[in-house]
Amino acid sequence: MDLGLRGKVAIVLAASKGLGRASAAALAAEGTNLVIGARNQATLNQAVEGLRQSSNNRVPVIGVPTDVTREEDLERIVDAAVSEFGRIDILVNNAGGPPRGKFPDFNDAQWLAAYELTFLSVVRMVRFVLPHMRKTGSGRIITIVSTSVKQPIDNLVLSNSIRPGVIGLTKSLSIDLAPDNITVNNVCPGSLLTDRFFDTPVKRAIAESGLSEDELLKEFAQGSGIPMGRLGKPAELGALVAFLASEQASYITGTTIQVDGGLTRTLL
Repeated sequence: MDLGLRGKVAIVLAASKGLGRASAAALAAEGTNLVIGARNQATLNQAVEGLRQSSNNRVPVIGVPTDVTREEDLERIVDAAVSEFGRIDILVNNAGGPPRGKFPDFNDAQWLAAYELTFLSVVRMVRFVLPHMRKTGSGRIITIVSTSVKQPIDNLVLSNSIRPGVIGLTKSLSIDLAPDNITVNNVCPGSLLTDRFFDTPVKRAIAESGLSEDELLKEFAQGSGIPMGRLGKPAELGALVAFLASEQASYITGTTIQVDGGLTRTLL
């Protein structure tokens, strides 16, 4: 299926690895011109080179160092996209989640930092890209959130509290921006095989259990109650992002879709 993305221009945030990188790769595979942001210059450069190679250098990819908590960085990546390509058609909002913990673990400064990372970064990016999308008469805004917006996750009080505000924001935007032919949707990843998942506790568990990595992951999926009995691949989320960015998704807006193997048990 041709998704109609060839020659479109996309900004993808936190795209040097994980779900941002998978989303960028899915868009690149469809011929989308890419502007990607990430905090670490070295990993950003690696991602740019990897995305160029995966498309056999058919797709332009530029990298702009971007910390999503810095307003000036967000404005700079938007300016870079317009300077390089003259337009912006797609925005993929993405950021690392706030830290784990329960309510007594966090002070006001930590709550404010989580708010700026998770919520205000989306507000600012939408504000910066909207004039350019309105100029072209269409646009796609996709925000990667978490299944915590549909079902609270233990030990994630910051995410459980702040991310639902993103859903309220984007639902409102989907109504306000529909006359401009701009769709606004959210994607909720469940347990996916990103670098973040393979952090020190997982590596330690593999070493201590005596199980192979595949055996431990299968055991984890079953213990977590994932109906499909496995963890997801980042590319499976990337495919949904590319579809929501496509011409075929032009009548889909205001939705929040989980990619979690059926784990979330809510009706909506």
